[in-house]
Amino acid sequence: MSDFTADQVPIVTSEMLGKSPELRFGISTRKGGVSGGAFGMNLSYNVGDDRDSVRQNRLRFFGSLGIVEANVAYPMQCHSGVAKEAPDPGSYAECDALVTNKSGVYLAITVADCVPIFLWDSRANVVAAIHAGWRGTVARIVGTTVNLMQKQFGAHTEHIVGFIGPAAGACCYEIGHDVANQFNGANVAIRNGRTFVDLKKANLDHMVEMGVSAGNIEMNTTCTICSPETCHSFRRDTHRSGRMMGVVGIKP
Repeated sequence: MSDFTADQVPIVTSEMLGKSPELRFGISTRKGGVSGGAFGMNLSYNVGDDRDSVRQNRLRFFGSLGIVEANVAYPMQCHSGVAKEAPDPGSYAECDALVTNKSGVYLAITVADCVPIFLWDSRANVVAAIHAGWRGTVARIVGTTVNLMQKQFGAHTEHIVGFIGPAAGACCYEIGHDVANQFNGANVAIRNGRTFVDLKKANLDHMVEMGVSAGNIEMNTTCTICSPETCHSFRRDTHRSGRMMGVVGIKP
């Protein structure tokens, strides 16, 4: 395990999740890594970065949270609305969200504008990690994940707390009319003839519609597109960027 600490690897955390003694939780930034150029603290092997650099970055990130990568589960992230149970570490195909009640299994997603969402029901002892791009948001992946938590693990929406992490904000996330028509108009804005969507608010609304209290949902206000010093952004960096990673799990 790496000896790096959260002081050496900047971590985005949450009042609701980060201070839960039962959990390990954090989201990386673009700082604290060894990759060169635009990649910075890149944690994805699929963006053209040097694999050894990514491996070192992952050691730093997971080490800062007290996690060993062998205990991490990943959804393959195909911009779907699919959530799956993750009883073991490893990769899970054709899904964008994972749910587990297994202690010592950590759920990780990578993002660079899409919305990272994390859910926790301390009474049912179940966590979830969700990757929600615009397609996943339209497919209501948050609702699908909450349903899985309820049906498979006995979670109750009144006990679920959630964290919405850094993502492209309503200030910058421009979409076409064909995409805008798939969203609730309350989360779409037109400015100077251009159309923008608030993906974070759309996912928050979906959680509330499922019965999660708005007071139990914490939202990070950082926009990845207009935060080049701290965040990777696929759109801002002309489609050549690193990926941040968020991870959550129940301690053994």
